[in-house]
Amino acid sequence: MSYSISELEKAAMEIRKNLLKLCNKEVIHIGGDLSITDVMTVLWLYKMNYDPKNIKDEARDRFVLSKGHASAVTSFCQAALGCFSPEDVINEYAKDQGRFSMHSCNIVNPFVEVSTGSLGHGMPIACGMAAGLKLKKNRTSRVYTVMGDGEQSEGSIWEAAMNAVHCKLGNLVAIVDNNGLEADGYIEDLTGLGNIADKYRSFGWNVAEIDGNNIEEIKKTFDSLPLPDSDVPTCIVAHTVKGKGVDFMEDVQRWHAGKITDEQLTAAIEGLEKAYFARWQS
Repeated sequence: MSYSISELEKAAMEIRKNLLKLCNKEVIHIGGDLSITDVMTVLWLYKMNYDPKNIKDEARDRFVLSKGHASAVTSFCQAALGCFSPEDVINEYAKDQGRFSMHSCNIVNPFVEVSTGSLGHGMPIACGMAAGLKLKKNRTSRVYTVMGDGEQSEGSIWEAAMNAVHCKLGNLVAIVDNNGLEADGYIEDLTGLGNIADKYRSFGWNVAEIDGNNIEEIKKTFDSLPLPDSDVPTCIVAHTVKGKGVDFMEDVQRWHAGKITDEQLTAAIEGLEKAYFARWQS
């Protein structure tokens, strides 16, 4: 669909507000949800070929959430697309046998391509999907997968990265939410991953480094992707801020996961709206 930058930024704001409303009711991985919100908004509402009324369409793009903790923002992006309502997510989250929980599950939610949660598993599955599409001679569909930066310490990620180049999976787009923080602290203090973009380049990937909280830059990057029938997979390293958009959460380890008070909810939503309207109605 065609969206202006202001419309996409407004959609991202609304998704963040829904995340905060949910975080007021349940414990969720709010920091990482907020960091990847801008990328996910542009991906689901603008870039991906996905019709919620025809979810088995062979021509559709596929999405795999390797970073399983971002299930809430995925659900709210799908809600914005019309798969269900935001209220469904908020009211059903964490309910027994409900469609929405800490990790996405395709057994109860048909809009989820594959269940994820164990870090390092989604990327290899996405590679398999992309290879399958190549075998079917599907020349138009892409497979998108979103990973965390801490997840890059999993060996299965790099096995998949090698395989993707060997199999010439130009229809695969891997996105790394590079916010620099995981549950136990800063990435560089824990695993010392170094320059993730350079690592993917050394494996033979097409790599783009972007400001993952700048919707205009995200949109341009998606617009410039190689054709899906090309031979080289693409990795987008999205430099983001954990907790983006909520001043007391930004770059704070405490908000890897948690629940907010009514007062924090009110203040956070007011801050989001103030920032948006200052940008677009000044």
